[in-house]
Amino acid sequence: QVQLVESGGGLVQPGGSLRLSCAASGIIFSIYNMGWYRQAPGKQRELVAAITSGGSTNYADSVKGRFTISRDNTKNTVYLQMSSLKPGDTAVYYCNAAYRSSIYWGQGTQVTVSS
Repeated sequence: QVQLVESGGGLVQPGGSLRLSCAASGIIFSIYNMGWYRQAPGKQRELVAAITSGGSTNYADSVKGRFTISRDNTKNTVYLQMSSLKPGDTAVYYCNAAYRSSIYWGQGTQVTVSS
């Protein structure tokens, strides 16, 4: 049974930081490309950041220079370090694992940026 469990969301003031974690089980984590997506109310889900099995990363333009994605294959965990948070970053953040035709999603964690 595959599980992706996100944690680390919450309420933060503008300019603050949060680190999201996604712990995976039931998959060979090291071969999966991992990603963080987000969905704000009334909007489509969008890619925030991704990291390949080889460690290459890419980011949405809106978060470049503020967010950093990383992975620890020894812990089967992918992270999203978020800094200089803005109200526009408010959304439910989802973890994604993809390898060929196998795609899995976590349940999401809420991030709210507000004063």
